[in-house]
Amino acid sequence: MATAEPVFMRLTNPVDLYEHIAVENDWTLDRESEDEITISIPGEWSDYHLSVNWRYDLEALHLACAFELKVRPARVPEIYRLLAQINEQMWLGHFDYWAGENLLLYRQSLMLNSAEPTLQQCEAMTGAAIDACERYYQAFQFVVWAGKKAEDALVSSMFQTEGQA
Repeated sequence: MATAEPVFMRLTNPVDLYEHIAVENDWTLDRESEDEITISIPGEWSDYHLSVNWRYDLEALHLACAFELKVRPARVPEIYRLLAQINEQMWLGHFDYWAGENLLLYRQSLMLNSAEPTLQQCEAMTGAAIDACERYYQAFQFVVWAGKKAEDALVSSMFQTEGQA
């Protein structure tokens, strides 16, 4: 005899949590549809454009965080080398280069599998995206504008000053 699988009824749309976060932080937002939101977040090095999409079929929340840094065609191979080196160090998410759009971005997903997301999870995903972009922005800039090799750019961007002069 076959047993009926329980049907999960989602109480909220996970994208609503990101709208709440944007409003609470006074960030500019555009809710394109029920399942998609774009949020502009000012950073130290750039303004970041967060796009969050809810996929019912996958039960997954997808976050992409892009920033303005156009890659000249001659620098694309070195950007790919830098992406590989950065992504080796990442525990959460990864960086991509979308050649068709000439866009560098950070991506991460949260699979919910019939669970309700929490505000804290969404805030943590947003924080991880902004932190990663802020941390590696200069490395991308060194490769694109200063013509540095990926290894040198990564080392330069990882240098952190401690204390005050």
